[in-house]
Amino acid sequence: MARTMQKECTTMDWRHKAVCRDEDPELFFPVGNSGPALAQIADAKLVCNRCPVTTECLTWALESGQDAGVWGGLSEDERRALKRRNARARARSAV
Repeated sequence: MARTMQKECTTMDWRHKAVCRDEDPELFFPVGNSGPALAQIADAKLVCNRCPVTTECLTWALESGQDAGVWGGLSEDERRALKRRNARARARSAV
């Protein structure tokens, strides 16, 4: 059990370098995906663009099933599309 917790802490160390750490978390969780939410998503992505750990953030979000919010510079819709593309690619390579 301790080993699992230690590994999780180590793999989450990237969060200490995340630029969003100093931002209002609400910025990254807009309500909806049209109108004012689009501007909020764009603002969140601007923060992500300055972040040195965007790749780690996106990887964690995909692997841990984060469906809501902006993670790793991608919106909810963009992550869903990425998951679909990855699933299709895996299906093609399995044939």
